[in-house]
Amino acid sequence: MTDLPEDVGEERVDTALGGLIRLGTVPVSAHVHVFEEVFTGLEQALASMDGTPDRHR
Repeated sequence: MTDLPEDVGEERVDTALGGLIRLGTVPVSAHVHVFEEVFTGLEQALASMDGTPDRHR
């Protein structure tokens, strides 16, 4: 996968989205796990921005 999003300027979001780079190095069977990790990172970043308690901690 080469078309990754550019940095959005929010470190936590950029870090989470950076996990997508791993899709090119893991077997397709592991892609769900990568997407779940990225989604969790995005949820945590959003929760920290809006003051919602982080349910994953």
